[in-house]
Amino acid sequence: MISFYRAYGFTIASAHTIPALEATACDPATPDLTLEIGSPPARTLEALGNRAISRPPYLRYRGDHHPTLTLKEYGSGKFFELAYADGTRFLMDVDATHVWGQPGPGLSHDDVFVYFLGPIMGFLLRLRGRLALHASAVEIGGCAFAISGETGAGKSTTAAALARRGHAVVCEDICTVQDSSATKFVIPGYPRISLWPDSVTQLFSSPEALPEIAPGWEKRYLALDGRLASFRHNPAPLAAIYMLAGRSRDEAAPSIQPLPKRESALALVQNTYMNYLLTKEQRAAEFYAIGNLVGEVECYRVIPHADPARLADLASVLETHAGNLLRELNEAARIDVQP
Repeated sequence: MISFYRAYGFTIASAHTIPALEATACDPATPDLTLEIGSPPARTLEALGNRAISRPPYLRYRGDHHPTLTLKEYGSGKFFELAYADGTRFLMDVDATHVWGQPGPGLSHDDVFVYFLGPIMGFLLRLRGRLALHASAVEIGGCAFAISGETGAGKSTTAAALARRGHAVVCEDICTVQDSSATKFVIPGYPRISLWPDSVTQLFSSPEALPEIAPGWEKRYLALDGRLASFRHNPAPLAAIYMLAGRSRDEAAPSIQPLPKRESALALVQNTYMNYLLTKEQRAAEFYAIGNLVGEVECYRVIPHADPARLADLASVLETHAGNLLRELNEAARIDVQP
């Protein structure tokens, strides 16, 4: 039986239950994306029969110099294969309408779904020509505030802290931005936040307070089901982007500073999702999209305190800054801040 789901603006058809997503009603003739798992379908076998072109510049390496991710093209760029070191692999068409996934030896469908909703979804968004920031976003006052920064900067942890204060999460880790008239909108991701055990401990005092994202994975997840935190199911106008900087022990931290347009653009270029997979053409389109984005949406540098116990202070500072900014934007009639 085929079920339908929504994530990042896609209607996804799958014969397998996707644990992180909620099934939704959909016209069976109009899914944006079909996900298949297990034995390769005929079209996949046909694609794999074409000559493969490895893309060495796109290899991602572990510390032992073994690749953790490889990308191959089949059929002169009509199909792509992303293969992980644990044996899990995915094949998709260039139009991003069909994805086939296969778990590695000893792994399960749950492992496939973890990859699918993370890097594979990011790659699919790229194939669809969508701007995908490496960021989380929360709703404050009816608008989305994106939280970006380098890996390990605390994007998801900060979003979870704000969620615990009653602000709905729009997306986590991948933030896709689309235009609608003169407003930039953040498209909802899926109703979970993935967190490392130390972040779970900061938020809930114990790493076991939240379930694993899949059996055997170190990360855990906060369900955005309305019990401990909530999820915004509809697009939200993007009011600002917060760039998390290095942590500081200065007593002034946490603090927020305006980020000039040029620095904003450079920071976002470095913090788009899976940007190491972009072609020259895709990168040029991304530069244009980011220039357009920073021309309309203000960015701010956020300096968190180095003490993990000050996470609540960071959430409070962001909450206050966002509220003040919304009042300014509303007075200037630059954005509709109604929920």
